[in-house]
Amino acid sequence: MAGVDINAIQEGFEVFASDGQVAVGAVRKLPQGRGDIIIYIENAGDFHVPLDAIRDVHSGKVILDMSKLDHKLREAIRHAHDAEDPKIADRTE
Repeated sequence: MAGVDINAIQEGFEVFASDGQVAVGAVRKLPQGRGDIIIYIENAGDFHVPLDAIRDVHSGKVILDMSKLDHKLREAIRHAHDAEDPKIADRTE
């Protein structure tokens, strides 16, 4: 998304590798003025994400442009749900 409106992003918004997928984390902190947002990735911690690496923002979601993220962050996203117990994650009640 060219020229992401930082005002459209709020702390607590869920973060996604692509729309329609399961959330991989959440927005933790917004920059003062221009700069990176800080996101928390499940099982990996906090990462800085430049605004140009955000593809879209809507409905309380931040969708990332994976091609613009560094290798360490892409790997963290890829493994965000590794520690989940599939017996609990698949439970429907």
